Amino acid sequence: MNTLTLLPFIVLIAAMFLMTRSAKKKQQQAVNMRNQMQPGSGVRTIGGMYATVKEVNEDTVLLDAGPGVDLLFAKNAIGAVLTDDEYNRIVHGIEHDLKADGSVVPDDASSLTETDEPADASADKAVDLGKKDADDVADETPGAKADAAEPKKTDGESEAK
Repeated sequence: MNTLTLLPFIVLIAAMFLMTRSAKKKQQQAVNMRNQMQPGSGVRTIGGMYATVKEVNEDTVLLDAGPGVDLLFAKNAIGAVLTDDEYNRIVHGIEHDLKADGSVVPDDASSLTETDEPADASADKAVDLGKKDADDVADETPGAKADAAEPKKTDGESEAK
């Protein structure tokens, strides 16, 4: 057999090997994440429910979903183990102290422009938008006022046919 004939089969087998390898790697990461759960950590289930881990067993996890609400889930049903900051932000609405680094983003864009003139000075200047007043147009065309005084007589049909 020719090696050129075997080349598509070799490429196909290599692609399948790489795909299964990446899938196994993701599964292993998920298993490690679930094994690192400990009581007190915040989790999100695959159904989208946020809860706190109360107890971890071999194949199950006891979750505290609220005051007096304990739920038993399979370990495979845990979608993500969240950091404390992320869990508090999502569940309790507590934002992490963002002002600790000293950089503050302004609410408006006025502080982003650096000009030497005060803000009131720009309001005093007239802005030419390129439009002309009706008086200016009439002054430029000599017969415009005479034509405007006499209404045109038409028989109801337009001239462009």
